[in-house]
Amino acid sequence: MHHASSFQRIRIWDLPTRVFHILLALSVAGLVISGEIGGDAMPIHFMLGYVVLTLVFFRLIWGVVGGHWSRFVHFVPTPSKLLFYVQAVRAKQTPHSVGHNPLGALSVLAMLAVLFVQVLSGFMSDDEISNTGPWTALVSSEWVSRATNYHSDIGKVLLILLIVVHVGAVLYHKRIKQDDLITPMLTGDKVLPPETHHSRDTLTSRLFALSVLVGCGYVVYRLVNLG
Repeated sequence: MHHASSFQRIRIWDLPTRVFHILLALSVAGLVISGEIGGDAMPIHFMLGYVVLTLVFFRLIWGVVGGHWSRFVHFVPTPSKLLFYVQAVRAKQTPHSVGHNPLGALSVLAMLAVLFVQVLSGFMSDDEISNTGPWTALVSSEWVSRATNYHSDIGKVLLILLIVVHVGAVLYHKRIKQDDLITPMLTGDKVLPPETHHSRDTLTSRLFALSVLVGCGYVVYRLVNLG
């Protein structure tokens, strides 16, 4: 049993993870808005798509080598842990989570997967007016048609639904559960028992993250210019 005075600020989210989260949120918002506007906004839409793919690649790598609580191994639940968590929620005995809770972890994976497929489908899309993805000349017309339909209809709806669920969950935790998920993602810290594992967040790790991001950007650049 811990006394309140024994708690201290613990670094949970390293700076690269926090910057990733902010950049992804802004980029996805820009993607949705520019996609709806169309026309002269489409060059921005394409550039933001490349940024999002770079960020997705970065998060996949950072999920292996990043700070403790940013690593997939430390927050992606096993089926048994997920079942236990769901049962606890139903019994109104939600266990405390340091980083992402099991349902939050699944939403992270779902968001990364949907964004990845959405951007790749955009690579192969053709609106038959003035905008074509960089891979349309590399695939068959059937693939272009499927990708275009998915990108403009199915994928867009999935993405918006995920955003609504994500924002709704954050607000639910803040207002109903009295669990502020926003501030720790901005500051990186939570007030927790002192034995809680810290996430590494040093100048060296931040520079390493920057090099990973640059590398991911180069990979996306090569993918865009395959044709």
